[in-house]
Amino acid sequence: MAHANKGSSRENLIKNKKMEKLIYPCVWCNNNALEMANFYISVFPNTEIVDQNKWVVVLKMKSQRIMFLNGGDIFKPNPSISLMYLSSSEQEIESIFKKISSNGKKLMPLDSYPFSSKYAWVEDRYNVSWQLITASQDDIIQTVVPTLMFIGKNNGKAEEAIDFYTSVFANSHKRGISRYTGNEGETKGNIQHAEFIRNNYLLMIMDSSYPHAFGFTGGVSIVVECKNQDEVDYYWSKLTSDGGEEDMCGWLRDKYGVSWQITPAIMKDILLKSPKVMEVMMTMKKLEIKPLIDAAN
Repeated sequence: MAHANKGSSRENLIKNKKMEKLIYPCVWCNNNALEMANFYISVFPNTEIVDQNKWVVVLKMKSQRIMFLNGGDIFKPNPSISLMYLSSSEQEIESIFKKISSNGKKLMPLDSYPFSSKYAWVEDRYNVSWQLITASQDDIIQTVVPTLMFIGKNNGKAEEAIDFYTSVFANSHKRGISRYTGNEGETKGNIQHAEFIRNNYLLMIMDSSYPHAFGFTGGVSIVVECKNQDEVDYYWSKLTSDGGEEDMCGWLRDKYGVSWQITPAIMKDILLKSPKVMEVMMTMKKLEIKPLIDAAN
């Protein structure tokens, strides 16, 4: 019992510490990350490459990080995780829509809706889903927001998921919830739209009762950069609990099927020091920092 209490205290310490770690989405690419990044630079204002190597390209889009991973044809992005782009300018949304929809699919046309003066949902030429929306500048706390759509066996679990994620991450809270009335062809009481802050990073979530030919995959994952092994261990343990699954190289799927990358913040630096780092990482599920550093030296 004393051992269990010690472990619980350690977890509480990790969760309750004020940790300003980086959390951001990662898009799986068919070895065309740089091509995709350059396309988005041409589409979105104030967007630039801030990090690049043969494995990944990282963009900053109005200060929000998005990583593009050269992984081959194993996964493709789909609308189960879309990227919500918020702007107070209708002209900006119109300009982005014209460019991003070229050779893509218009899932919801650009129009005025009860919730926004200009809104569209687009699957671009690379299968990445974008929701473009106008909002009051005072309401925009983050320009690009990963948005989870709970469908199939997950439908109706969006609120449960909010409670789960906010229990895992420090500095977390619900920001707002709207529910279906039942008049939309959806299940009354399910989440139509909700927002929650997780470690000072905004995410959005919704339920959908409609049939969809897709679900959560590694096509879009969420990266959590950790400053030490304790943080890696904590998030790995919490996110694989209650039916989550471990994968290779720091990847996991939580109990809802959402893919995460739990990675040391120093990973991008030590990977470039020696090819042995990648060889060692390929043998791991949860990443262990010391053997990776040893391989780099």
